[in-house]
Amino acid sequence: MSDTPAATPSPAVRATRAAAVLGLLALIALGLAWELWLAPLRPGGSWWALKVLPLLPALPGLLRYRMLTYRWVALLVWLYFTEGAVRAAGDAPPSSWLALAQVALVLALFAACTAHVRLRLRQTRAARPS
Repeated sequence: MSDTPAATPSPAVRATRAAAVLGLLALIALGLAWELWLAPLRPGGSWWALKVLPLLPALPGLLRYRMLTYRWVALLVWLYFTEGAVRAAGDAPPSSWLALAQVALVLALFAACTAHVRLRLRQTRAARPS
């Protein structure tokens, strides 16, 4: 199976790609803002902002419809879900609110990635000759 769509992507595939890219960018922005300005672990910012670095290589792959990228992002985001759930339960506001926002973004990104993979696989099966 090819890594990129052979034909023009369907509107649903394009929509899931847009949702995944926006979710990824929002997760990166939230992670940076949270640890540098909004509620850092230490006053003045925290090195914990580097937690967004593993997300950065995913952006080109998502933009190029790379199935492998959608799959590993769907697995990677569970680390961010875990961090968000733990910090939502243990941190004081506003950090706990930001953690809940992270959990929501992770769930949206996971849903977009899995929907994208399913749609692409269905599209590939439908295009395959019997």
